Order: sequence, then C-alpha cells, then structure tokens
Amino acid sequence: MKKITGECLICKKPIKYYNIDKSVKCVFCGKEAKSKTQCEDGHYICDKCHAKNGIESIKRYCSKSTSKNPVEMLYDMMKNKYIHMHGPEHHVMVGAALLTAYKNSGGNIELEKALNEMADRGKEVPGGVCGFWGACGAGISSGIFMSILTNSTPLSNETWGLSNNMTAKSLKKIGDIGGPRCCKRNSFTASVQAVEFVKKNFGIEMDLPEKIVCEFSMKNKQCIENRCPYFKNTTTHK
Repeated sequence: MKKITGECLICKKPIKYYNIDKSVKCVFCGKEAKSKTQCEDGHYICDKCHAKNGIESIKRYCSKSTSKNPVEMLYDMMKNKYIHMHGPEHHVMVGAALLTAYKNSGGNIELEKALNEMADRGKEVPGGVCGFWGACGAGISSGIFMSILTNSTPLSNETWGLSNNMTAKSLKKIGDIGGPRCCKRNSFTASVQAVEFVKKNFGIEMDLPEKIVCEFSMKNKQCIENRCPYFKNTTTHK
C-alpha cells in the first residue's frame, strides 16, 4: 500500500515528536509556546489554529443532522477538508457525533447547547495526548459526551462514575488494539463503545453500521493495516 508521507499542513513533510518541550511559534497566529511537536522543517501549528475551522464545521454538520448513527456522521465529517487525518478536532468530533445521535435516537438533551459545551471542553484536550498522557483524545471525548448528557460535575455521584467508566471503556478498547496513533481508528472505536454503553445504562439505542470499513488508510503513514479492525483489506492495499 502506497501511503501519503506528508503530514505537515504547511510543507507536507513528516511530523517529529520529542520527549521534552521545545520553544516554538505557530506559523498561523504567531503565538509562542512550548511543544513536543514540529515537522521536519520546523513548522508548528497550535491546536487552536489546527482545529478552528474543523470545530466550526463539526457544529454546523451536527446541528442539521438527523442521523442516529454516530459512525456514519463521523465518516461524513472526516471527508470535510478541515478535518485532517490526525488532529485535535477529533477530540470534539467524537462527542459531538454521539450527542447528535443520542438526541436523534430519543435522548432528552438540548442539542445546540450540548454541542457548544462539547466544543468548549473538547478543544481543551491537546493534540498528542494519546502518546504523551496515555489517554487518547477520542476516548476522552466519549467521556465528555457522557458528562454532558448526564450533567455531571466533580461533585456528582453516579454520573461521575458513569463519565469515568465511559472514558475507561473507550481507552481500554483503544489500548487493546494498540498503536501507533490513528485518529480515525480511535474515533470509530470510542463511538462503538459509547453506543454499547448508552444502550446498557440508559436504554437508548443508537445505530451503528453493520461493518465499519475505513477509507482513510492511504492518508495515514502509520496505518497498522491488518491489525486494525476497520482496515479495508483489498488488493489495492497490498
């Protein structure tokens, strides 16, 4: 399988990750920061600039969607030019798709308010946390989804437990599949886990595809191919 090797949004060269922070400046907004991430040519894009247009497109899409299938919605949104192969926009997108599917499946939430809250919380989860924190942002997004729909706070009792268990369920499955990171694979996985969790704990049944087949492998230099449960194992990928 011939994969696209470029990852930097500026020069398309591979991204480099460091174990310690470096002083960097965002090529878009000029903000100075500390980061463990740059491309080979030294370009750095802050999370806010990387995800800004993507988050707005997510909110617009979800506010109009009538789908009960969060994976179907993820697939549609992933085709948007502002949703990159990898990036912190996925930390909002998973929870937003789940909130929308939950509402359309009969769940009692005020969707516009919930989507705004999802965007505010999700964009605070930095890029790269899957490797640097040991907690994938897509998995965290499913926990944020649960927290929003249950109105959980740090002082809550049962809903506090539900929110943390939701995150744990997603992260366990994501970890079992293994790395390296793939925002598409992890988003699908977290969403499937959330659909099952909601059905068990709330009796709300969202839809899922009969089979999830990823169409983004060619864009992912680090695709794990046959180790991924969603890999399109055809002759064109060999």
